[in-house]
Amino acid sequence: MPAPQSDTGRRAYELDRAHVFHSWSAQQEIDPMVITTAQGSTVWDADGTEYLDFSSQLVYTNIGHQHPKVVAAIQEQAATLCTIAPAHANEARSEAARLIAERAPEGMDHVFFTSGGAEAVENAVRMARLHTGRYKTLSLYRGYHGATQLAANLTGDHRRWASDYGNSGAVHFFGPFLYRSEFHASTEAEECGRALQHLEQMIRFEGPEAFAALIIETIPGTSGIMPPPPGYLPGVREICDRYGIVMICDEVMAGFGRTGAWFAVEHYGVVPDLITFAKGVNSGYVPLGGVIISQEIYETFAHRPYPGGLTYSGHPLACAAAVATITAMAEERVVENAARIGAEVLRPGLEGLAAKHPSIGEIRGLGAFFALDLVIDRETREPLAPYGGSSDAVRATVAACRERGLLVFTNYHRIHLAPPLNVTDKECQRMLDILDEALTVADAHTTTGASQPELEPTR
Repeated sequence: MPAPQSDTGRRAYELDRAHVFHSWSAQQEIDPMVITTAQGSTVWDADGTEYLDFSSQLVYTNIGHQHPKVVAAIQEQAATLCTIAPAHANEARSEAARLIAERAPEGMDHVFFTSGGAEAVENAVRMARLHTGRYKTLSLYRGYHGATQLAANLTGDHRRWASDYGNSGAVHFFGPFLYRSEFHASTEAEECGRALQHLEQMIRFEGPEAFAALIIETIPGTSGIMPPPPGYLPGVREICDRYGIVMICDEVMAGFGRTGAWFAVEHYGVVPDLITFAKGVNSGYVPLGGVIISQEIYETFAHRPYPGGLTYSGHPLACAAAVATITAMAEERVVENAARIGAEVLRPGLEGLAAKHPSIGEIRGLGAFFALDLVIDRETREPLAPYGGSSDAVRATVAACRERGLLVFTNYHRIHLAPPLNVTDKECQRMLDILDEALTVADAHTTTGASQPELEPTR
């Protein structure tokens, strides 16, 4: 992208390039967009160009940008009590904990607050280790849990490699993913059964008494938005119970309405021992994360000090934003809107695009949480970009979206669509129109074009 033309935009860009060290990036190879304002599902760059934000940034602006009730709550809290040490009770943290516990599965009534999702994962695993007296932790190859040391090692994609020295106690396994099955399955039932068999075999071969925890994204997000097949998560719960392993559901991305339910576990009828959260709890307005704790884990620390804490645990500004976000989402029926949008607008709209564009191999998702698996050939399912990287085809497709005013989340060969949960039908239709045009770029990189096999049923 060209550097901003406005004076303020150009200064922000130049200072960024001179002094800011960006995450996940080769510093001299990036060209960041300068964003100056945002509202609802829309952001504007430094030159006033408007973009429809179907990334929710890093999938966290669940209630949209600059929601007036959340902004006002932060302002009011700042005028009353900007900060206080976590040893003291404060109204914002207490109320946030109540609202979160009310929406969590029954029996999960306590909340440990962190500053973000990776810290939530670190503390959840620590709780499990202390609760069980064991060390190892199971996690999915197609999963992401954060960039701190343990969370990065638990992560199951290439971002783990540079930090993995084999000493974290992380043991990875394959979960169900029928479209790119590791189990040579042909049906969801086969995929589910074989994935559970694989998991139990891993536990037996590693030694059941070695495992403190199993951590799993209820619906893996960054790795491809892969809703598990019916029966899989209950099966994982049963295996964890049989071997005395703490089940941790990572809902940092999928939680707080993203899937059309307050927590994604509601779709699958399971109650884990611990739930990690962040992002959507306050729409990312102030950094906040945490762990929701079952009664059994809580009892371990009822009379035994928990050896962990953070300076900003339950920060008043962050918790005030959470209270306002959860309250506004409930009053405005934002979660219900996400469920409706997914079922009535996004899924049928994306299926319509798939019928036109041979570059779409599969559509997956629910609520306001969908992925397009882009392929070179539908029959071979060869991805449009390699594992651990991108490609000219994907970069050009994403650029075509941006040139037309649409921001999307991408990873490898996938486009993820995760708008704010209060997105409108009109905004969704605008997204579909832009994507329809942009996908012609991806289509040009397919092997057989429109003559490819029909798309298989989506999930």
